Amino acid sequence: MPVAVTYPGVYIEEIPSGVRTITGVATSIGAFVDNFPAGPMNKAVQVLSFSDFEKQFGGLDIKSEASYGIQQFFLNGGTEAYVVRVASGTANNGPTAAAIGMAADGTGGSALLVATANSPGAWGNNLRIDVDYATLDPTKQFNLTVTEVSVTNGVTQIIATETFRNLVIDATNPQDAAAIVNAGSQLITLGESGSGRPAQTGTLGGVAPDLTKLAKGDTVDVALGATTFTTDGLDPVPTTMAAVAGFLQTQLRAKGAGKGLDNATVVVAGTSPATYYLIAKTGSGKWADVLVFSDGGAGLATKLGFAKAGQNVQQYALGQDAKQAQVLPGAAKSPGSDGTWDPAGDGSGITSGIIGDPNAKSGIYALLDVDLFNLLCLPVTANLADTNAAAIASAAEKLCTDRRAFYLFDTPQKDANRDKVDKVMTYLNGAGTLRSKNAAIYFPRIDIPDPLNGFRLRATPPSGTIAGLCARIDGTRGVWKAPAGTEATLTNVQKLEYKLTDPENGVLNPLGINCLRNFPIYGPVCWGARTLNGADQMADEYKYIPVRRLALFLEESLYRGTQWVVFEPNDEPLWAQIRLNVGAFMHNLFRQGAFQGQTPSDAYFVKCDKESTTQNDINLGIVNVVVGFAPLKPAEFVVIQIQQMAGQIAT
Repeated sequence: MPVAVTYPGVYIEEIPSGVRTITGVATSIGAFVDNFPAGPMNKAVQVLSFSDFEKQFGGLDIKSEASYGIQQFFLNGGTEAYVVRVASGTANNGPTAAAIGMAADGTGGSALLVATANSPGAWGNNLRIDVDYATLDPTKQFNLTVTEVSVTNGVTQIIATETFRNLVIDATNPQDAAAIVNAGSQLITLGESGSGRPAQTGTLGGVAPDLTKLAKGDTVDVALGATTFTTDGLDPVPTTMAAVAGFLQTQLRAKGAGKGLDNATVVVAGTSPATYYLIAKTGSGKWADVLVFSDGGAGLATKLGFAKAGQNVQQYALGQDAKQAQVLPGAAKSPGSDGTWDPAGDGSGITSGIIGDPNAKSGIYALLDVDLFNLLCLPVTANLADTNAAAIASAAEKLCTDRRAFYLFDTPQKDANRDKVDKVMTYLNGAGTLRSKNAAIYFPRIDIPDPLNGFRLRATPPSGTIAGLCARIDGTRGVWKAPAGTEATLTNVQKLEYKLTDPENGVLNPLGINCLRNFPIYGPVCWGARTLNGADQMADEYKYIPVRRLALFLEESLYRGTQWVVFEPNDEPLWAQIRLNVGAFMHNLFRQGAFQGQTPSDAYFVKCDKESTTQNDINLGIVNVVVGFAPLKPAEFVVIQIQQMAGQIAT
């Protein structure tokens, strides 16, 4: 009695009921490992939609099978996945970061800020940085806007924009630019190398423009990204900087029409002739690359004080050359590169990149940092030689066994086209070491429309599609329902690489090869639910995918739901609590139809008593819990018997 009884009266004491609810874990969290255009390297990142994947990893990429697999995963019902970006294991071929410096106010200047794309790859070259002074204190503060763009068919589009306001360059100030940007930006990291305030544009050569040197006929070259043109000659000769700005604005709009400069503006900035410079803006029409005024040989650039290839920019472009970004002394410039995915050309670089190192948690072992994943997909194995694919599959199956996950293996196609019945049979017969109760194989490959190739059909490994299908079936029917049948339709699949007949299906199914079929009305469907240990001759207790995945679900749920037991007194009160909580969990699944049997005793049992835990076990600090379940086996073969009535007479 923990309550001290000191006076006559009634005392109230709350007693714990011993009920600790066990919650079932998720069953269809996907995991994908491959090379992608963007994103952090060797780090598992959670994505909750394909648009989320596009933002963080760059979307579809023609050399990345997993990018198409992820698209199929979400189209077919997937809701959550972890994505790991890897590169070739060959030294010095990994992607490099891109960086830029920004000039201080005034003439010349040095780098104050260095912006670096927050992950390697050529995607960083499409980042632009704007600086403006619409702040609470324009004399000390500035705003910084980061924009990611893409160019498709000559049209520039904004993908993402981030704005950080009222910044300063002072590590002791709460508004310090580096501290705020690095904490909040998904696109860049910022470094500071000095003090002061960055300028929005570069000065024109660092000298006061001498308008008396202008002459009729002077021209200037203008560069818009890779496009250059020469202005018409001065006529009349401008006598003020405002007139020069007006001339250049007219020329930009005329010469750059249809190139993003239809609404371009050019204004004069600075407080005196010694500090004048021009700001060229593209207007509200289209976004364009930075503008560069260079000395075209006619003299205008030189007479206005432009340095050679002098720049007059609004945006600062990461990783670009001197004609496209303001790169000043002290500002590191390293164009981003995707590197070479397989420098050796034999698949060894891809293989080492995918497998990675468990000690460094790279490659597939980056998933060790993930709390839970269920369906591992490595579609890149379809493009590799048999030996490389086998090395990846062996490591993946071991990881899935350790993490209670399931591996969807894609058959390698490089050494031979396995979209033929005899070829896939021969391959699997010779790859007996890949047999596993925690893995499955599907045949044939699927054809999906490719947005990067005019929506022409692309032969794609099926693992991502099947993972999404598993997620959909799990959500509507439960993990104990086989992800197969007429309701297991394959979304966004236009056709299959091979059209199976019933006899061919009958040859592959006993070998543990799950077939994808195309039926009238239903379209492409999954028509198999066996693990790689599901060959008839193996007679494995985990022959069927839903039985194995249900067991993994129970193991993981009970593992997490019984952590409270550790260090509890090992005696009958504890055993009773375990029976109560585990039994309640199993009974809830029984009511949902997860097990065979008409009564709970037919469907499952939970044993935790002095028979399962002996005195010797107690002395060793062990409590044994035995949980049994009667799994539902899929109705793989339906036999309908029909008999003629031979004139029986009703009695």
